Amino acid sequence: MVQGKSRSCRVSQHASIFRRMSIAILVVLTNNFLISILWAQTPLPDYPRWRSACEGLPANRDLRGAMPDKQSLPLPLFADFETVLDLFVQNEREGALGDPDAWVGTSPDSKKFFDGSRGWYSSTDIPFQPFAEKLVFPSDSVVIIMGDLHGDIRSLLGVLDELNERKILDGFRICDPRYRFLFLGDFTDRGAYGVEVLYTLFRLKDVNSDRVFFTRGNHEDFNLASRYGFLDELRQKYGQTADITKVMRVYDLLPVVCYVGTGTDFMQMNHGGLEPGFNPRKLLAAKGTPRFQLLGSLKQQAYDMSRKGWLGDDPAVRSFADRYFRDFEPTSPTRPRTIGFMWNDFSVFKDEPKLGFGRSLIFGEQPTRQVLADASTDQIRVRGVVRGHQHAGALNPLMTRLLAGDGVFRHWQEQESTLNAAQSVEEVRSNLQFGVSRAIPNGSVWTLNVSPDSVYGVGCGYDFVTVGVLKLSPVFEDWRMELIKVEVF
Repeated sequence: MVQGKSRSCRVSQHASIFRRMSIAILVVLTNNFLISILWAQTPLPDYPRWRSACEGLPANRDLRGAMPDKQSLPLPLFADFETVLDLFVQNEREGALGDPDAWVGTSPDSKKFFDGSRGWYSSTDIPFQPFAEKLVFPSDSVVIIMGDLHGDIRSLLGVLDELNERKILDGFRICDPRYRFLFLGDFTDRGAYGVEVLYTLFRLKDVNSDRVFFTRGNHEDFNLASRYGFLDELRQKYGQTADITKVMRVYDLLPVVCYVGTGTDFMQMNHGGLEPGFNPRKLLAAKGTPRFQLLGSLKQQAYDMSRKGWLGDDPAVRSFADRYFRDFEPTSPTRPRTIGFMWNDFSVFKDEPKLGFGRSLIFGEQPTRQVLADASTDQIRVRGVVRGHQHAGALNPLMTRLLAGDGVFRHWQEQESTLNAAQSVEEVRSNLQFGVSRAIPNGSVWTLNVSPDSVYGVGCGYDFVTVGVLKLSPVFEDWRMELIKVEVF
């Protein structure tokens, strides 16, 4: 009798515990469901609201590699961030990128191309498919171009504030019909606010679908994000709720290069440097805008072998070419070789070797002019390159010239050589002619500086962010590169 009564009590206690656990689970599920409904019904924040939400975030300089307090995050749930990711993918799928007629040659398998549940880095069924884009703008267009951000939300918002003050923007909306925006990649890693930077960029894109564009940097890559901080940022901010594959797959919808122009003149805009293995002639000749083309197999070695003498007769240069030029089909941004549009660099001075190697291939002035000329036709000209991809924790020749040029530098300027190159920012500023409005020589290369809320800003001693302002015209000789410089600290 006593034993029976004891078993009955234990059963009753277990039942009570089970009921309490069930109620608790139901409450959690209900709350999460309600949060989801409320988030879905809440309009995305306008610019003043978003700006205010980011106002109190500590600078990367102060965090020194740490993450901000979760209580201060303007996007407390991954669902907040996911909303703009989904909007971006949906708009791209339903827009020109998802239209087979907008592709020159083979178009990607739409089902796999827009599949955010699997990535080429984890599934053999999803191919890596880098592509190029052609954009044709009206001849009075003004293209605002921004270089590396690396998780620097402070600088990005500083630029948008300035553009709002100039009435180019009204909140997120571009209100001056002449203006377009192009961001050159490296949005995340090395800074604590990659999520907030991407959210801001995709809000701009959503509001201005046909006026905001991106190119893919070398850090828009799962392998680099896993090594330089962005995956850790996602995990620390959102834990297991972060859908990392969805974030990484968004990068595959960004072109590795954009050819931007009007009429018959174009500038190559990308993060890194030249990719001699890709021939853009068919893309540039295609009617309409935008137009896309898969890179396919890159014919670097074939290009090199068909142009005898294009690199001169320096044995060291020839050795670099023989060692690094290959014909290959990219299976990732770095395998079996790096994609030049994302990784390569340019020399600084006119008398440097025509080809070298650092973190990637380094092209000099004459080979650059050759590659751009070979990308051109009798009707269409690729006039130059605008790119980012520069960051150094201490002053070097290029960073020194970027600071002297207020954040925008044209390579191979006539007044300098390796023998007489000025060493300090002040000397460079006095020796070279920069100006507020700069002519664009045919075959020139322009580099934009990395944003300052970073170890680079600290190490190189600058506190301003600069965007390039490319002003188009019906005649290429009238094109100009100007800049907008914004003090951040």
